[in-house]
Amino acid sequence: MISETRLQDLAGRLVGVAGVQAVTLGGSRARGEHTPESDVDLGLYYRPPFDVDALQQLAQAVAGEGARVTAPGAWGPWVDGGAWLTIDGTAVDWIYRDLERVRAAWRDAEQGRFGFHFQVGHPLGFPDFVYAGEVALGRILADPSGEVASLREAAQSYPPRLRQALVDRLREASFALDNAGKAVSRGDSAYVAGCLFRVVLLCAHALHADAGRWLINEKGAVAAAARLPHAPTDFGPRAQEVCGHIGSTTAELHDTLVNARRLLEDTRAACDTERSNDR
Repeated sequence: MISETRLQDLAGRLVGVAGVQAVTLGGSRARGEHTPESDVDLGLYYRPPFDVDALQQLAQAVAGEGARVTAPGAWGPWVDGGAWLTIDGTAVDWIYRDLERVRAAWRDAEQGRFGFHFQVGHPLGFPDFVYAGEVALGRILADPSGEVASLREAAQSYPPRLRQALVDRLREASFALDNAGKAVSRGDSAYVAGCLFRVVLLCAHALHADAGRWLINEKGAVAAAARLPHAPTDFGPRAQEVCGHIGSTTAELHDTLVNARRLLEDTRAACDTERSNDR
């Protein structure tokens, strides 16, 4: 597994590439929950002009001649680009983040503005506030100007307006269940499944926001929400049951939607109770 010393050295070399402003460590390694098999996620915060050719040369120097980096935007509008490398026998992902876009996402989050944007690999959509959450939860490896460190310090306090906006988004979950109900008589399990996924993930986001905690990944979102102190009883198993046993007959689909509605209402009640306690 790649060592801490090696990571620090690599981060120092990365910020030597024109355009790279800072490097952060994310994922399980930043949380101290990694295993020897865990990938290492490095966020490369950049401003144009970004010398991708120089970055390519560095990638080949540390990961071999077959290493390849992308241009910004190659992976989509929100995940941006980067590289999948193997360094010292460890999978190391370089993930681009446009620093000005990150700062704009933080300003929006402070005002309670956000969106779920289309991005391959993100079934719910990529929440733009993830940029701020990544900075808040990551560990800075190199940041010569201190700009990312300042943003990280600010993002330690979850924005109250974002909290309210994500809890209010539970109205969309209710609307999704109404729409799903219209497909029951047709036995349209596929459409119902799509609606239910959105409902469950909106509940997970609302619970995290209400607890003032950043949720930056759909993977594991249900389990993470279930661990929150004010989560509804058995939130995890109930959410997985709703998505995992949808059914195909009219009766089965109806029962699934009843259970989903109860889960939504319990989530809304948990959030309302938490806000009342804060007051």
